[in-house]
Amino acid sequence: MIQIGKTNTLTILRQTPPGMFLGNDENEVVLLPNKCIEPDFKVGDEIEVFIYKDSEDRLIATRLKPYVEINQFAFLNVSEVSRVGAFLDWGLEKDLFVPFKEQKQKMIEGHNYVVFIYLDELTDRIVASSKINKFISNEVLEVEQGEEVDLLVYNETNLGFTCVINGIHKGLIYHNDVFTDLAVGDSVKGYVKLIREGNLIDLSLQKVGFKHVLSSTEKILEYLIAHDGYLELTDKASPDLIERRFDMSKATYKKSIGILYRQRKITLHPDGVRLVAAVEVEEAKGV
Repeated sequence: MIQIGKTNTLTILRQTPPGMFLGNDENEVVLLPNKCIEPDFKVGDEIEVFIYKDSEDRLIATRLKPYVEINQFAFLNVSEVSRVGAFLDWGLEKDLFVPFKEQKQKMIEGHNYVVFIYLDELTDRIVASSKINKFISNEVLEVEQGEEVDLLVYNETNLGFTCVINGIHKGLIYHNDVFTDLAVGDSVKGYVKLIREGNLIDLSLQKVGFKHVLSSTEKILEYLIAHDGYLELTDKASPDLIERRFDMSKATYKKSIGILYRQRKITLHPDGVRLVAAVEVEEAKGV
């Protein structure tokens, strides 16, 4: 079937004054307007098009690629607010509609919001909603502790940042686990830090446990190699300075330094940390 709100591969059936008609094996047909036709298109070609409804509610094909398709989340800008709802720029000529009843808070023109895009079953129109919790569930989890996941930040609270996980679940990054700039709308890689009772998910932007420490040791080694084998941060350095330099907590930094020291890759001094010898810089590059 021709799928509304998605990219479809269709065959060019015929050329007409308003454009080319495209179809599939089920004899479904849709118009690709002249403005979307490329010079080398010919009858019989298979092409990829996005299917949606135009301003007159007619099914139409376009070669434009929207920023998002149905059943996906996105961070979009409000281009207009009218008496019926808000309209979002999603990369097509016709803006994406958000009814007032689907707005978590009243949307403001020029602001960006995380929304879910879906096909309204009653109207058969593509619409969006900022009521994110309606479209995610932790009832049956498809992730495991320690797993790397895709995150979309959609809310900030006193506790931290609430994220959509892999487009299906909800989780939280606590403020004290954030060592870099983070904001609503950011799409980042993260990790399932802990799955608590009730399938509540704690998230981290860094690898969990020993893997995280190993990643941090690599970061410190890379710094030493790039700075003639010397790092001036001792165990008395301020947490803020360590965070600015390496995007890690002081506790992680001290653990990483301890691992490198036990591996005899560094020596500790009152004024900082040094690689054990200049000749080992090349060896460290392979760690």
